[in-house]
Amino acid sequence: MSVTDPSIFKSYDIRGLYDQQINEQNIVSIIEAIYGFFQQSLGKTTSLTVVLGRDMRLSSPSLFAVARDTLVGMGASVIDIGLVSTPTFYFSVFHYHYDCGIQITASHNPKEYNGIKFVRNSPNGLIKIGKSTGMDKIKMMVAEGFSPPQAQGGGVTAKPDALSDEVENALLLLHHPKIKKFKIVADTANAMGATYIDAIFRKVQADLVRMNFELDGTFPVHQPDPLNFENLKDLQARVLSEHADFGLAPDGDGDRLFFIDEKGAVVSASSITAIIARELLRDASAALILFDIRYIFTPKKVIQESGGRSEITKVGHAFITEQMGNTGAIFAGESSAHYFYKSTGNAESQVVTIITILKALTESGKTISQLVEEVQRSYESGEINFTIKNATEIFDKLSTRYADGELSTLDGIAISYPTWRFSVRSSNTEPLLRLNLEATTKQEMEKKKEELVNMIQSLSAL
Repeated sequence: MSVTDPSIFKSYDIRGLYDQQINEQNIVSIIEAIYGFFQQSLGKTTSLTVVLGRDMRLSSPSLFAVARDTLVGMGASVIDIGLVSTPTFYFSVFHYHYDCGIQITASHNPKEYNGIKFVRNSPNGLIKIGKSTGMDKIKMMVAEGFSPPQAQGGGVTAKPDALSDEVENALLLLHHPKIKKFKIVADTANAMGATYIDAIFRKVQADLVRMNFELDGTFPVHQPDPLNFENLKDLQARVLSEHADFGLAPDGDGDRLFFIDEKGAVVSASSITAIIARELLRDASAALILFDIRYIFTPKKVIQESGGRSEITKVGHAFITEQMGNTGAIFAGESSAHYFYKSTGNAESQVVTIITILKALTESGKTISQLVEEVQRSYESGEINFTIKNATEIFDKLSTRYADGELSTLDGIAISYPTWRFSVRSSNTEPLLRLNLEATTKQEMEKKKEELVNMIQSLSAL
């Protein structure tokens, strides 16, 4: 296998198996290329200020150390923020006006993986580096053996207070709301969400029931992936047994967050998007809010009812952040439970998300399930994946079969009717086709889901 296996350069980050695909040797050339790319894109040949953070994976400390030393050798001023969630990393780059940043993390992937997320600052907020914003250039630079000249003057400055500043900033953005005392169960899967949840509830009064809060990169209880609802069963049961107000389930690096309502049900991310949008539009009438192509009925209608404007985005955090920067949108919600805020550099902030939901619950006097019922405008299928090799053929057949609907080709295909719609997309990383469907009644959703599943299965060339 090549030292610079090209498959590790994903659409949204760099990620691969530790030691086989990413290790202490090849991360040197990767960091060199990233730093060279940052210099070029920022138009600077002088030293850059680079925020450097890491997650709790067993391989992260050594990869972090090599990345730090490589950056210093190139003359960078490294801001060492240590062990932090990815949202805290984003906050640090944006809030303190640093040039750029690198986070050592493999998000929600199993323990065998590690990787890199990286961003640069701009006048319009953070630019996350993905397929549309420079990843292919960095991939090419690594393949061609790019090596920037070594430079003097590099150094390291520790910044241990980023997390407490992040919480204080979120409270300031939300005008220090009065929040009643709630009982909350959080299962952080021994991963980075534990850091900001603990930090929030040092400032906000709550009865916090902690599950799997000890940072452990082996993930001894379950995978840190809340998008797989099997990983939420223990949390759902605990919310019920504790008679809690709600539950929290962040992913491995903390940039995704699912809520469990007081009845033990998983709250859809589109409902959280709608609740937050409604809250933000109270102070920002007619503002623009984004949501991704998978589920649109709930956020679109609630935003319209609340006096806001909306646009649909492609799936993927780099695409969404880029569109926020281009449009000036104040908020974006993604169906996989990423929530982005203009006030935090167009990046995810689950600290702002949690405090906003606490504020909405306090001021409404309602339960989270009641808030969800207020905003829900459709029934969602959940994502259904198919292993396929003929995605283009399937897109063509579906477009022909449902030619009387409204077609979007923004991200795969999406076809809409007045009371139901579906989205079919190819995975950016696997030979998978992803189906998402919603309808205004549960009966129609189930009927159309069965219809689409049967059709895609019949068309799949396995």
